Amino acid sequence: MFEGITKSLGEALKKLKGRGRLTAENVKDGLREVRRAFLEADVNFNVASDFIARVEAKSLGQDVLAKVDPSEQIVKNVYEELVALMGPVDHKIPQRSDRPVVLMLCGLQGSGKTTTAAKLALTLKGQNRKPMLAAADLQRPGAVEQLKTLGEQIGVPVYSEATNPVDVCRNAVAQAKRTLCDIVILDTAGRLQIDADLMAELQRIDKLVKPDECYLVVDAMIGQEAANVAKAFNDALELNACILTKLDGDARGGAALSIKGVTGVPIKFVGMGEKVDKLEDFVPERMAGRILGQGDMMGIVEKIASIQQEMSQEELQRQQEAIQKGNFTLDDFRKQFEQIAKMGMKDMISRMPGMSEMIPAGEDPEVALKRVQGMIDSMTKKEKADPDIIDTPRRRRIAKGAGVEPHEVNQFLKQFGQVRVLMKQMASMSLWQRLKMVTGMGKMGAFMPGGMDNMKLKGDTGHRKSAKERADERKKKKKRR
Repeated sequence: MFEGITKSLGEALKKLKGRGRLTAENVKDGLREVRRAFLEADVNFNVASDFIARVEAKSLGQDVLAKVDPSEQIVKNVYEELVALMGPVDHKIPQRSDRPVVLMLCGLQGSGKTTTAAKLALTLKGQNRKPMLAAADLQRPGAVEQLKTLGEQIGVPVYSEATNPVDVCRNAVAQAKRTLCDIVILDTAGRLQIDADLMAELQRIDKLVKPDECYLVVDAMIGQEAANVAKAFNDALELNACILTKLDGDARGGAALSIKGVTGVPIKFVGMGEKVDKLEDFVPERMAGRILGQGDMMGIVEKIASIQQEMSQEELQRQQEAIQKGNFTLDDFRKQFEQIAKMGMKDMISRMPGMSEMIPAGEDPEVALKRVQGMIDSMTKKEKADPDIIDTPRRRRIAKGAGVEPHEVNQFLKQFGQVRVLMKQMASMSLWQRLKMVTGMGKMGAFMPGGMDNMKLKGDTGHRKSAKERADERKKKKKRR
């Protein structure tokens, strides 16, 4: 996510590094590159121009602080203006004591509106609300059935009837009141493009059902065009907020940076991927940090906490004890990968400062993850429990089963041995200390292929053992058992 703008901005700001002082000339030179980075990221032209003007005015009007690199002051100014450009955002959903709250979702066809309705319902359900979905999209074939399937999947009731969108919405609110649901999400119809019929239908629902809030669901992949779509809907309906979908596939960032600047409407939630999981709060401070390559550490902490909630206390305790004793097996390692996969490998890497730069160009981290999982799955139970018994014939068999070369198995086993030592060291650290340590490793290149080989871990003598020494070591371990 945002790889393009993060890289371009990083290169633009590097050009200001080491300047003795900020002058009108070098500020303009640096910001010209920042402006180019914005336009390449498909940010709206007027938004980019206004943004640069504000940063320039702030930078030239500042006294240069002693002992602070002038480029760092510009980075600070860019960060503050990015936050102002995308925020502020109020994530609260209204509550009513006398009736259900009504949220209307609108948007073009293909923006992921129906899936987003289910994601929003799941998010609210996680906040102890009792949502109901209303299938008011009677235009798209299969939309009602899709919403019913999603509702069943997440355990949320879906109201539908074969009448007209206004009646569906009105009757859904009445049904929600009868069944004590406190919130109704209206999944309205979309079109392939903005037209008079679409807007007239939405305005009728808005006038007769009187939703408490109206959210536009917009596809981040369409870039700055998202801002034009948001403006058209806002002119007709007075939107409360936008929900950006497919943000994990948006390498440029034009939509996220343009919508608020063009319309004044904030982005409230973001959706990642096609799976029905919870929406994420759109937090401008975190998003600005990610765009500037500073990562989103709090986002990682929250993701890890949410995954750990799904694990039993016994399993967490068992893993912790295994790590502390150094008995961490390849089976345990495989389970850790499953947890990372749940969090989304690409998303995690984009949140880790410096990590995206550590992945070789063209290398898909999820493919690398599956390759390692394939190697572990090709091992016997005995080999997973005791990797030291894996000799040359076993390596060849594992490589054949996983569709890799024997030297890749050898490299992985070597790295696993180093990871096991590292995890034992990290077992006594707090979550925050662990994240900081992993981030530091990323910047040192530890996650490049073979990168762990270059790192000296506690207990590593740096001596390369001969084949005979390794065989003797395996025999000693077997005797100890």
